[in-house]
Amino acid sequence: MGVAASLVPIEALVEGLQSLEESAFNELDRVRTLLRDRPVEPASLEAYLFWDSQHYTRNLIDKTPLYELLAICWEVGQVSAIHNHRGQNCWMAAPVGKLQVQNYRVLQQDLRAGTCKVVKSDLLVMDREHPCAVDPGEPVHRVQNPREWRQRAVSLHVYSRPFDTCDVYSEEQQSCGTIGLSYTSIRGTVVA
Repeated sequence: MGVAASLVPIEALVEGLQSLEESAFNELDRVRTLLRDRPVEPASLEAYLFWDSQHYTRNLIDKTPLYELLAICWEVGQVSAIHNHRGQNCWMAAPVGKLQVQNYRVLQQDLRAGTCKVVKSDLLVMDREHPCAVDPGEPVHRVQNPREWRQRAVSLHVYSRPFDTCDVYSEEQQSCGTIGLSYTSIRGTVVA
């Protein structure tokens, strides 16, 4: 069994991301390794964490033309929509708590008609020691903080090439569409 990496302040992760060349955001290993080797000290995130009892929050920490880094705050029982990332890579780590990532296979999709057929594939648990990357071949997934775990969670998400829309899916209704994305806070300041 390997030695666990020492916790670092969020600024050390930002410095690591800013030092990567463009090609690192085109493949999965380099950013995932950075997240694994620089697990973030939860206390260093405090200025970026805003909570909402109704919906998870999206809190921007850093953004460049190559990537954006968000802290997402999950109250007990909160879950994202089933979604994709518009062809961009996505890496996730959970410095606080743990989260489930349910992946989906898209068997059929017609965005114009708003119809799709999605089925569950693999289920992952993400925590501080186990960051993950969204599979570019099957990028549709949902993140959830199961009620039975009875704890808040914070996930860090690195998205290559920032984007402001994504496609969402309903497994039950076999429907899909595109939605706009927004931030709850930007660099520690709540968006009005």
